[in-house]
Amino acid sequence: MDTAWDGTGAGVLVLPSGRLVRGRGLRRPTPPGPDPQFGLYLLAREPVGSAAPAWPSRWVRWPDFRPPADRPDAHAALVETWRRADGERVEVACQGGRGRTGTALACLAVLDGVPPDTAVAWVRAHYHPRAVETLLQRRYVERFAP
Repeated sequence: MDTAWDGTGAGVLVLPSGRLVRGRGLRRPTPPGPDPQFGLYLLAREPVGSAAPAWPSRWVRWPDFRPPADRPDAHAALVETWRRADGERVEVACQGGRGRTGTALACLAVLDGVPPDTAVAWVRAHYHPRAVETLLQRRYVERFAP
């Protein structure tokens, strides 16, 4: 069974190394295709019950329009997500799929070798033109260290 996303699928970002990560907003229906094998969910509250994903996942407490509440936990989760993307279908998601998700994708790009000072522009060019919505999120990416 092929474990990779289709590099042309909805929300799929191809990192410079070739790793594929799907970004999305949880307010929208799940895109067609195979389920993720791992998900990183960036929300103010942990998803529970029917809101919890059916696949292995990790939750990071990350309020809307802000950087993550627990930066060491977020860093560890982003590193884990980047490592898993080397051979698994991983997705990163928040409610809207742009601010927090874009910020996390920019951090994954930094882990993948994109300089922190250009990672926001890189994600906007390759994922969504309005990814990373606030100055605080931009600063978080610019200060993110592998």
